[in-house]
Amino acid sequence: MILETERAAVCAYARRMVGDGLVVGTSGNVSLRAADLVAVTPTGVAYSSLTPGDIAVVDLGGQVVDGSLKPTSELPMHLSVYWDVRDPDGEPVTAVVHTHSPHATAVSTLVREVPPIHYIIATVGPSVRVARYATYGTPELAAAVLEALEGRRGCLMANHGTLTYGDGLEAAYHRAQQLEWACRVWLLAQSAGRPSLLPPPEVANVVERLRGYGQG
Repeated sequence: MILETERAAVCAYARRMVGDGLVVGTSGNVSLRAADLVAVTPTGVAYSSLTPGDIAVVDLGGQVVDGSLKPTSELPMHLSVYWDVRDPDGEPVTAVVHTHSPHATAVSTLVREVPPIHYIIATVGPSVRVARYATYGTPELAAAVLEALEGRRGCLMANHGTLTYGDGLEAAYHRAQQLEWACRVWLLAQSAGRPSLLPPPEVANVVERLRGYGQG
């Protein structure tokens, strides 16, 4: 089976999205790139029953090269990220996670940019933009996401959900979780009063500090 390891990883993270409450039903999608091929979740298949063999493999032009199931309807968006996005620090872009997480989706209907409620926003960038609304699965949505991702590692999609990327599924998925958490905090604070926000210089400072964060 082509991309056996990558297909197993995509399957595992897709099922994890359900358990973590980032999607319901068959919503959201996950992909992982290896050279010029991409393993991606299929369209319309419940993640609870998903197996590695169900994961489609496509080339960077969107043609299916292995697998019997059709890839996600959001394939144009995934491929546009692999073609056109450049990581702010020059890291490889090898994984994309798209969720319908409830708090982030709610925030996407309220603002054009996620307010800097917490420094964890800096895991995505100096700010988190909300991509303009476009119908799912269309080139227009892919273009809107690319615009929102400029200089960022993730974005919200108006009235839709989130998209994050990274060098590997662990990094992309972690950013999706952090973004959902930050949006939940903002909604909780907003419901209780007028939350204080971090000033842009402090967010920029945290962005810089995160470059050296961890055990590397």
